[in-house]
Amino acid sequence: MKKLLTVLVMTVLLAGCDKVFHKAPSFENTDVTGLEYGKDFSLLDHNGKPRTLADFKGKVVVMFFGYTQCPDVCPTTMAEMTSVMKELGPSADKVQVLFVTLDPERDTREILSQYVPAFDQRFLGLYGTPEQTAQVAKEFKVFYTKVPGSAANTYTLDHFAGMYVFDQDGKIRLFVRNGQDPRTIVHDIRQLLS
Repeated sequence: MKKLLTVLVMTVLLAGCDKVFHKAPSFENTDVTGLEYGKDFSLLDHNGKPRTLADFKGKVVVMFFGYTQCPDVCPTTMAEMTSVMKELGPSADKVQVLFVTLDPERDTREILSQYVPAFDQRFLGLYGTPEQTAQVAKEFKVFYTKVPGSAANTYTLDHFAGMYVFDQDGKIRLFVRNGQDPRTIVHDIRQLLS
């Protein structure tokens, strides 16, 4: 009887081991779990609704900083995220892509509401005043600077090119460098969704 009881106790303990000793995610992009910055933002979305990170609790959030007049990195990154969402299939509904403009002077609500959803209807464009933009950029350690063009409104922006990824609890987990294969992003998002 004592042996049978010992076997039963061991079976119960071993059955629970996978919960206690679960394997940590193996990310293909840069794991920044525990980063001391990039904790929150307060901006408007392209529908005019105030947004913070807490609004997306329960979803994996992919946050990209750019501007709609960008000639290369921004549209390429947004197209890559469109591919990521397609590859995720039904799981894509548990992912929120946020495009934060660094050019609030030109990227009005109207422009963002046309540009951002053109890549995927679920994507949201975020904007604020120049001061709010600078504050959020500082919080996320995002560099950007105006490069004058031939006329006052034809400037470009040199800017940080990468994405931050947050888990479903709103904790920053990953940094994705510009130009990553979308399959690595899909892999990591699936890890965060599991």
